[in-house]
Amino acid sequence: MPSVHLDIATPVGVISDTHGLLREEALTLLAGCELILHLGDVGAKPEDIAILERLGELAPLYTVRGNIDTAGWAGVLPPHRDLVVNGWRLHLVHDLADFDPTTACDAVLHGHSHKPRNEWHHERLLFNPGAAGKRRFRLPLTLGKLWADAHGLRGAILHLPL
Repeated sequence: MPSVHLDIATPVGVISDTHGLLREEALTLLAGCELILHLGDVGAKPEDIAILERLGELAPLYTVRGNIDTAGWAGVLPPHRDLVVNGWRLHLVHDLADFDPTTACDAVLHGHSHKPRNEWHHERLLFNPGAAGKRRFRLPLTLGKLWADAHGLRGAILHLPL
């Protein structure tokens, strides 16, 4: 799948692991973003496609398939995706274990572990917004924002109220 090139003036909204639950607080934090990325595990039920539909009402949405995305609608979601945002190369994958380290990118955006991550590793940003859906493993409920502009590539983890 070829890279999509986008030029935006706002941070990128990044969400993952909703597991069938899209919280109003998440929608509030994503409002105003010109681009939203969902990093998989949207949900396993036929009605969970409504999560993507609602996110797509806020801004253009790009999604990858997670391991629980097994409903018929999820068959069209790619396992990984490449985007270029304001010249920054972003690679989207649900599980970091499925990332090919030879992939040319400036950042790997991933989910799966439910553990927020925002760190540089070998000149590449590894960014996991954490989980924004059902709380698991006593981990916080979070999503992320990513700035990709002339000032650099940087992310922030935002905590949702419990």
